[in-house]
Amino acid sequence: MEFLKNNNISRYGLIAVLFIFIILLSFLNENFLTLNNIIIVARQVSINGILAIGVTYVLLTGGVDLSLGSLVALSGVVSAFVARSAEIPVFFAVLTSVFVGACCGFFNGFVVSKGKVAPFIVTLGMMTIARGLALVISGGKPVSGLKESFLTISGGSFLGIPNPVLIMSAAGIFSFVFLRYTKYGRYIYAIGSNEATAYVCGVNVVGVKLFAYTICGAFAGLAGVVLASRITTGQPNAGIAYELDAIAAAVIGGTSLSGGVGGIGGAILGAFLMGIINNGLDLLNVSSYYQQIIKGFIIICAVWSDTMARRRESGKVI
Repeated sequence: MEFLKNNNISRYGLIAVLFIFIILLSFLNENFLTLNNIIIVARQVSINGILAIGVTYVLLTGGVDLSLGSLVALSGVVSAFVARSAEIPVFFAVLTSVFVGACCGFFNGFVVSKGKVAPFIVTLGMMTIARGLALVISGGKPVSGLKESFLTISGGSFLGIPNPVLIMSAAGIFSFVFLRYTKYGRYIYAIGSNEATAYVCGVNVVGVKLFAYTICGAFAGLAGVVLASRITTGQPNAGIAYELDAIAAAVIGGTSLSGGVGGIGGAILGAFLMGIINNGLDLLNVSSYYQQIIKGFIIICAVWSDTMARRRESGKVI
């Protein structure tokens, strides 16, 4: 239970930081807390939130997935092709996209768990493969002509809540319950904490890792659908560096890069923090060049904080 205690402390600190940024930005720009801007922020955060939820599964096992951005592009292109047909239901386009992402995730998990290849190398290769497939399938051009019902996935709302936020919330609730209250969720934590011990205790390490990478890919496919619906086209060049934002959001939210520590709530909070910072900088007319620098510092600080925390836990002198 100690990891839950430490994770709660990290989460409360993140909530405090989140409120500080909200208050600060509301003073710096009067448009920040308007309803229209809040909806914009929520829609923007949703895609990174879905990816952060998915990559949390992998990070908890002690792995990493660098192919998320490319999977978003590939699944977005595939879903756009399916959504162009008037005879095919929109739901099938969503399922196809999620299936494509899940297949790529399964491949990552298979090579990592069975082939014993470093996750960094495997997912880096998949990043290139998926991007290439997206370009080949689309011919290097945006896939347009999508039907209105497909565009509603991202453009619509229910009871005033944007659909992307509802999708992210559903993914978050499912993942929270799965990781917290099922034995397979506990297996994921166990593998990340000590893989050798988990194996000796009878945990199917290969199967659990396969599941973690597969569901991570499936969520990337879901994010690809939401993005394609939002920008009204399937863009083969979409999703560049999305994996960095997702990993940063998860780590900022308390998920350790070494595995075994973290949770879904923190990942979503981390995504909101990054989204609020990006939106605030846009409202303050800060150049996108400087925003890249700031985002890089945030990622470094998040990883540094995680490293320092792990060293303190292990009793090493800092």
